Amino acid sequence: MPRGDKSSYTDKQKRQAEHIEEGYESRGVPERESERRAWATENAISHGGRKSGSGRGRAENKAPEQKGGRSESSAERSRAAKKGWATRRRNGTA
Repeated sequence: MPRGDKSSYTDKQKRQAEHIEEGYESRGVPERESERRAWATENAISHGGRKSGSGRGRAENKAPEQKGGRSESSAERSRAAKKGWATRRRNGTA
């Protein structure tokens, strides 16, 4: 099997990689780079291709899916938490 061949991936893995790639492209990543990142992310999630038996029976690693998208810094999250607590205290729901 030549390098880069995607035949050992399931249809679900191919769909997930396509969806991940679209997400990267929507954030302005070039097409080839987004495809490379998408397959790297899919490999990290599912431990590589599944059809031939490689990686079967291993649980999926959800951490790479949840890694991106964090736009707030820890200071902003802390500020928001303090503001929410003050609002709940003021309204008597705390």
